[in-house]
Amino acid sequence: MNAAARSGLAIAAACVLAAAGIANVAEGPVAALRPLQPLVDATPAGGELRIPPGSWAGPVVLRRPITLDGGGAATISGEGRGTVLRIETAGARVRGITITGSGSNHDDVDAGIAIAGTGNVVEHVSIEDCLFGIDLAQANDNVVRESRIHSKSRSTALRGDAIRLWYSFRNSITDNEISDTRDVVVWYSADNLIARNRIERGRYALHTMYAHHNRVEDNDLRHNMTGVFLMYSDGVELRRNRILGAQGATGVGIGFKESSAIVLEDNDIVYCATGVLLDVSPYEPDTTIRFARNRFAWNGVGVLFHNDWYGNEFVDNVFLGNFTQVAVRGGGAALRNRWSGNHWDDYQGFDRDRDGTGDTPYELRSYADRIWMESPPAAFFRASPLLEVIDFLDRLAPFSSPTVILRDDAPRFDAPRFEARAPRAAGDRS
Repeated sequence: MNAAARSGLAIAAACVLAAAGIANVAEGPVAALRPLQPLVDATPAGGELRIPPGSWAGPVVLRRPITLDGGGAATISGEGRGTVLRIETAGARVRGITITGSGSNHDDVDAGIAIAGTGNVVEHVSIEDCLFGIDLAQANDNVVRESRIHSKSRSTALRGDAIRLWYSFRNSITDNEISDTRDVVVWYSADNLIARNRIERGRYALHTMYAHHNRVEDNDLRHNMTGVFLMYSDGVELRRNRILGAQGATGVGIGFKESSAIVLEDNDIVYCATGVLLDVSPYEPDTTIRFARNRFAWNGVGVLFHNDWYGNEFVDNVFLGNFTQVAVRGGGAALRNRWSGNHWDDYQGFDRDRDGTGDTPYELRSYADRIWMESPPAAFFRASPLLEVIDFLDRLAPFSSPTVILRDDAPRFDAPRFEARAPRAAGDRS
């Protein structure tokens, strides 16, 4: 091989190596995200930081009242570590930002946003791939609105809570869209407003514990394991909520555990395994739980009493298409509660004077239903041919006197009309 040929091969090899080097550079690690904290620290109290579009590195801590505005084009990433954004001041405002990539530690409550101050506003924020969404701990008078929250992709029990209120008072949680998280929890917190949120595919859409005088209004809760569960919580008001599709062995639309002085009005509880579960509620003496103008429709059981309890008022409600209208575990009855003016779709009387009220009282009696009321595991066989035959024979020629579960002396003859409420489309803030 002559010198010219050897020189040509050397040049070709050099070109190949150079190309390989370029390829290695192209396949190397992506440049680190720019930290946002220096820009935050340079913003004076009362000032506004408009974050340039793009991705920025967290964590970020707000220690003075500023406005942090992403304009819908900025992302803050925790890069899989800790909480992404902490608000440790009063009067800050965060809006138009995507928060992503929190840590995965439940003990540390790794969240998209943690609020530990008062009078802050979080709005138009999207939280993705964060264990917990927004954590408010000893945080009062804050507003969380018009935001979207989605947890990490894992089984329901291993996700974090979308919104968590802990010893927090007078907060407003409104117009948010929450999906595929674990719970929304309100614990040891009072006088909060939870309104116009859409919450779906979680465990508890709303779970309260020792949380008094909160208002829950106009929420759309769909396909959660449980819609609302109130534990040891008094003075709560639930109005105009729509709870749909709480199915499964533990599926409950609204549940009560030792809670008192509660008002439920104009709620729609549809297609749940159990519409309402009452466990020793109301708990405090001389208090009531009032159900008025609610619709219990197409549930497995419309209202289920955990035992023979008292102090509930059911007035002007609609019971429609439930497999069992009302049931009482343990073989008891619901006669110690007030039932008046409710519409029952299985009422077998007449309204000859056309005054809108049935001529005879509505009485719900238990026949073969007593089998699974007294022995809950037998509920597995409800609607089976054998149990249906037993129920038919028991009604035709009772083997013993059937138990009277409840009596409504003034049943409403015609069902009131319900206005269909279309679900809010994603992104609809109206």
